Amino acid sequence: VPPALGPAPSVTLPPIDRRTLPNGMTLLVVEQHELPLADFLLVVGSGTEADPAARGGLASLTAGLLREGTTTRSALQIAGQLSFLGADLSSGSGWDLSEVSLHTTTAQMDSALALFADVVLHPGFAAKDVDRLKQQRLTDLLQSRDRPRDIADRVYAAALYGAGHPYGRPATGTEQSTKAIAGADVRRFYQTYYRPNNATLIVVGDVTPADIERRASALFGAWQRRPVPQTRYPAASAAAAKPTIYLVDKPGAPQSSIRIGEIGVARSTPDYFALMVMNTILGGSFTSRLNQNLREKRGFTYGAGSGFSMRRQPGPFVARAEVTGTKTDSSLIEFLGELRSIRDTVSSAELERAKRYLELQLPGDFETTGSIASQLVPVVVYGLPLDFYSSYVRQIENVTQADVQRVARQYVDPSKMAIVVVGDRASIEAGIRALNIGDVVLRDVNGAAITGAARP
Repeated sequence: VPPALGPAPSVTLPPIDRRTLPNGMTLLVVEQHELPLADFLLVVGSGTEADPAARGGLASLTAGLLREGTTTRSALQIAGQLSFLGADLSSGSGWDLSEVSLHTTTAQMDSALALFADVVLHPGFAAKDVDRLKQQRLTDLLQSRDRPRDIADRVYAAALYGAGHPYGRPATGTEQSTKAIAGADVRRFYQTYYRPNNATLIVVGDVTPADIERRASALFGAWQRRPVPQTRYPAASAAAAKPTIYLVDKPGAPQSSIRIGEIGVARSTPDYFALMVMNTILGGSFTSRLNQNLREKRGFTYGAGSGFSMRRQPGPFVARAEVTGTKTDSSLIEFLGELRSIRDTVSSAELERAKRYLELQLPGDFETTGSIASQLVPVVVYGLPLDFYSSYVRQIENVTQADVQRVARQYVDPSKMAIVVVGDRASIEAGIRALNIGDVVLRDVNGAAITGAARP
C-alpha cells in the first residue's frame, strides 16, 4: 500500500526588493543572511529567438564567448582569478534570454564582482576565440547528427514550425549557419541586445538592497542604454488536418526515438497551473500515465514523458520516449491512446497526487542562493508578478478535475499531431504504415524532405 500523501508544504519566501538604475538596468535583490554567500545572475532579455535566420546559434555562441576573455583578461587569467577567489562564473543562453552568473563568498565579493562586470561589459571576442568556439560547435553538431534523440528533437521542431520560424531552427544552429558566423556578427549581437535597459541583475545572498544598488551603480552605471529591437515572429506552420508521421531512417538502430505533439502555449497563458497539473498526470512525473504504461506495464522504454515548453510565443508540446525498435508501432498505439484518454475525466486520486508532486517540489527550488536566483529568471523574462511563488501552492490547489479536462481538450488534440520517428526504417516502416494513423513522409536528419525514396 503506498503511503498517504502529506499536506501541502508551507513555504515562506523572502521578499524581493526591486530597483531600477538611471540607465534602465533593473535590480532584484533577495536577502539571505544564513551563510556568507551571494549569487549574481545577469539576465538579458534576448536569446536564441533573436538569431538572424542565416546565423542560427549566434546567441549561444555570443554568450559562450563571454567566458573566453575580455579586452584586458584572457580566458586563462579569468579562470585563474576565479580559482583564487573561490568563485564560479558561467554564461549561456535560452530561447528568450542570455545570462551570466556569479557565485562568490561575501569576503571576496569586491574582486569577484569587478571580474563579473568586466566579463559582461568588456568582452574581447578575439578572432582566435571565435574560431575555436565555432570549431567546438561544429564538432558538437557533427556528433549530434548521429544521435537519434537529437535528430528527433530537430526534426520535430522543423515539422511543427517550419524553417522560417525561430522555433523551427536548432538553438545551437546548423553546420551552415555556424560556419557563416563571423566575429562582426558576434559583436553586432552583443552591441544590439546586451544593454542595461534589456537587463536585470538578480542578487540573492548575504547582501542588502542598498549596498547592491551602490555596487551596481558603480560597476554598471556607465553602461549605455539603447533601444532594443523586438523579435518579429513569422506565422508558424498551420496545424495539419490529420496526423502526419515524419520518418527518419537510422539504419541498424536498436531503438526508435518518438516525438508526438503540436504547438502549445506561451508562458503568458492564463491556463498555466491547470496545464502543469494536467501534464503531471499525463507525462510529467515517474508515476504519470505515459511512464506507467510504456515503461512499467509494457516495458517498451526506460522512460516516457511529456511537457510544454512555454516561451514568449507558443512553444511546443511534446510526448516523447526512446523505445525498443521492434515495439515502435505498439508504442505509437499506446502514446495516442494516452493522449486521447487524458481528454476524459481524471480521477480525484490522480489529481491530488499531481498537485502534491508539484507542491512538494517547491521548497527544494528555494534551498540555496543559486536556486532562488534561478527561480526568479522566469519572473524577469516573462513579467510574472513578484509574488508568483507566494501564491503558487494556492494556485495549484485551486485546479479542479474540470480544469484538467478543459485544458486537455483545448491543448491536446492527437487527431492533428505531428509524429516523428527516428529508427531503422527497414524494420519499422511497414508496422507504422499498417497503423493507418496518417501520411508517412520521409525526412533527413535535419528535417528536410526526401523525395523519390522507395519503400524498403
